[in-house]
Parts: sequence; C-alpha cells; structure tokens
Amino acid sequence: MPTLVHLDDDLLIVDKPAGLLSVPARGTDRQDCLATRVQALQPDAFIVHRLDAATSGLVLFARGLEMLRRLSLAFEQRTVGKEYVAVVHGHLAQDEGEIDLPLAEDAAHRPRQIVDPVHGRRALTRYQVLARLGEGAEACTRVALKPVTGRAHQLRVHLLALGHPILGDPLYAPADAAARCTRMHLHARRIAFIHPRTRVPLQRESPVPF
Repeated sequence: MPTLVHLDDDLLIVDKPAGLLSVPARGTDRQDCLATRVQALQPDAFIVHRLDAATSGLVLFARGLEMLRRLSLAFEQRTVGKEYVAVVHGHLAQDEGEIDLPLAEDAAHRPRQIVDPVHGRRALTRYQVLARLGEGAEACTRVALKPVTGRAHQLRVHLLALGHPILGDPLYAPADAAARCTRMHLHARRIAFIHPRTRVPLQRESPVPF
C-alpha cells in the first residue's frame, strides 16, 4: 500500500511507490492503481494530479467534489509548489537554469512526447544541480527540478532535450542503460500549497529512495 503522509477533513497526501499507476489504464491487467487503493481506505478521496507509473513520490487527493474543484483550480493557477529529484546521465554544465521548450505528443510513438516548437504547448522547468557524481561513462548528476507547468512527461523530455536523460527511464533513456536500473530515478519529493479551507501553508516531504 502507498504510505499516508497527511490526512485531514479536506485532503490527504500519499507517497506513491514506483511502478504503480496513478489511475486505471486500458486493459483488465492495468486496473490496480493508486487511486483505487486510496479509495478503498478513504471512499471520498479523489486524485487531484498524477505521477507517471515509473515515478515515485507525493500525490495529493481531495476529500469530496468541492475540495477537488478547489485544489484543481490551485494547480491550474500554479499556486501549488512541487519539487522533484532526479539522477540523470552525464554532468549538467550549468549549476542551475530553466528549460523552456514546448511539448507535444509524438503521434507515431505514443505515449512518448517530443519538443515541438510549432504545435507544442509551452512547458517550463527550473532546475538546480545537487551533486555531480562519477566520471566518464559512469558520470551522472543529481538534480532538483521544479516544474512550473505540468505537461505529460515534462521533466523526462526536458532533461532528454538537454542531453541528460533520467537514469532508468524506460521511454527516453538509452535501452541498454535503462535495463541496468531497477527503476527510473525520478521522485516527487515535496509539495507545498495554501490549504483551501484553513488558509494555512501546508508542506510535506518524502525521502528520496535512490
């Protein structure tokens, strides 16, 4: 079961393990997911946002439809702060920066996304290097990521566009490199927002498991 990080009368935050879908997918063998497991324990819980199955970390649920509306609006207005940690191939050249590249679906290779300056929707990610590790073929960088927008696969494709795919990424890392990792090294570490009812700042963190 996912770990419960926060629970009150209005919302809950859980820590999703890597490999678990956020919501059901097509196919009878893909119905087990975070939303279903949480609702089995808390029937009034509605998932507010999603993480890719390969990503671990914090996911917010609303209790009831009114709270779902209010929390969804907070995401639309970009007043919810999210921070991820990733480990990527190679050494990032800059200690910090922004990746401002529009993204669109790769229609010929779904569910992959691509950088598309013509048809893509704006996507913005801020990053800060935490540590550079190893040398040569073993070089990698631990990096903190703050997505300003919330496009599908945004962090994964933005890092790939810099030439530094995430370790273990089954879609975007080199196949031989991805096969050497037991999971994708991307974790939703922190979420912070103003509680919709109490108006008190709420922040929760999850230890990075890699």
